Amino acid sequence: MLDVQGVTRMFGQKAAVDNVSFRVEGPAFVGIIGRSGAGKSTFLRLMNRLIDATEGEIRVEGRNVLALKGAEARAWQSQCAMIFQQFNLVPRMDVASNVLHGILNRRSTLQTMFNLWPRADILKALEILDRLGIAEQAPKRAEALSGGQQQRVAIARALMQDPKIILADEPIASLDPMNAQVVMDTLKRINVEDGRMVIANLHTLDTARRYCDRVIGMRDGRIVFDGTPDQLSTGVAREIYGADDSFNEAATSTSIPTDTAADRSYADLMLS
Repeated sequence: MLDVQGVTRMFGQKAAVDNVSFRVEGPAFVGIIGRSGAGKSTFLRLMNRLIDATEGEIRVEGRNVLALKGAEARAWQSQCAMIFQQFNLVPRMDVASNVLHGILNRRSTLQTMFNLWPRADILKALEILDRLGIAEQAPKRAEALSGGQQQRVAIARALMQDPKIILADEPIASLDPMNAQVVMDTLKRINVEDGRMVIANLHTLDTARRYCDRVIGMRDGRIVFDGTPDQLSTGVAREIYGADDSFNEAATSTSIPTDTAADRSYADLMLS
């Protein structure tokens, strides 16, 4: 489904992403780990076409998405939804409208200006919010919500696009442990229940081990590890993170509680 071959992005003389290649078949949950500056965020932005690659190919179902131009590139961005660390919501706009903005590129300029949405789209947005456990927040301004709730609104906006792939760039880096668990549980359920590929940049090793089917480690723009979570040994982690202090921080910054409700997630409890 996804075939990345020799992808490189240069900024001047420095390679932020350096000859990255990997292949993913099926709707896996892929975690990308590494210290700050490893190239994780740059790679996701290349994949979503927010920036252009210097060279290489990213093929999805045989089509090189890096070669798409104009309307085709914009259509790809709808199929490859992006979730950001800082949510990127419109703070003074209500939650439902923020979700509906996931399909702005399918609406006319006039409809957008006057915030006019077909009833079917409004119902779909409310259904997604209900699925994520925040339907009661629909009429509230986004700025009135907690960080975890705002990130779930951002996930709902991504789902509104009906994407093939969801890219999450440090989705829990600014959240407290409980909200981090809610967000990661939500992404995992979308991966399993919807059969959508999720690729997430993550800070902590415990999060990658708990949620990912596959982990890719990056250092200085290159892939230095590609394997399953149970292959993330101490030696491998040190190779990814480099210095001992960086490794220790990554290994001990536990963002997700592991002993809640007999290992049933908060999202499971809310949606059961």
